Amino acid sequence: MTAERRGVLAIASAALLWSGGGVGIRAVAAPPLAIACWRSAFAAAVLLLFFRPGRPRRDLAFVVAVVGYAACLTTFVTATKWTTAANAIFLQYSGVVWVAVLAPVVLGERFEVRDALAVAVALAGVALFFVGHYGGWGRAGDAMALLSGLFYAVIVLSLRREPGAAAEAAVTWGNVLTAVVLLPAAVQAGFPSANALAILAALGTLQIGLAYALFVHGVALVPATRASLVTMLEPIANPVWVFLALGEAPTGFALLGGAIVLGAIAWRTLEGGAERPETHVSGRERECER
Repeated sequence: MTAERRGVLAIASAALLWSGGGVGIRAVAAPPLAIACWRSAFAAAVLLLFFRPGRPRRDLAFVVAVVGYAACLTTFVTATKWTTAANAIFLQYSGVVWVAVLAPVVLGERFEVRDALAVAVALAGVALFFVGHYGGWGRAGDAMALLSGLFYAVIVLSLRREPGAAAEAAVTWGNVLTAVVLLPAAVQAGFPSANALAILAALGTLQIGLAYALFVHGVALVPATRASLVTMLEPIANPVWVFLALGEAPTGFALLGGAIVLGAIAWRTLEGGAERPETHVSGRERECER
């Protein structure tokens, strides 16, 4: 097996681990903030041991990356509890639109006609998620997922400026921050049952910790374009696992909207060569998959 194939296998494994977040979050009968706290606590323990980051820096770029990552984790868990798992992951993936729009301002990258077309198509797909017969928390969950997508973009843009060890440190300390800030919510919710604690441990150690370690290894061996396409296994597999395990089926509009969003991202990734897709790949250095 060539090094590139090993890299693809590592990235695919990471994407599949990320895709299990929907099942785990939906399966735990606890408030979303408590779930986010426990998940990040387990993830922080794994990442601190694996990456061994130094003391957190105090410069603005690092602070923005850490806070944005923590916010992305929290809003994604909340969205997954408030709306369907399919809506949560597909709408969070729309954060790539924000990356395309903000990259020229933050990173000085060019905004091309193809970017504008991909953004317009993706936004049309996003609009389909709000066509349906449910309201209340479902609508709030969709809005929360869109907000998570915005924080996703903050992470992509922040880590694009300082990749490598800085990205590893930001993700690690982002999980620490999430666990510490949300600790009061976890205490108020009470200690989880043995079954729930096992699921939360799996979410933290496998779905975030191990998955991120695999991705860091794989992305060093695979061209950016191919790597970014492999990560699309996550939004495709996430609603499938939830349907098989919990019987939660996405609406037809959600499936169509998700196909349009992913199609726009895939087209722009393939058309953009190796430079622009790298920005998209760096987005998973947030691990806010998931």
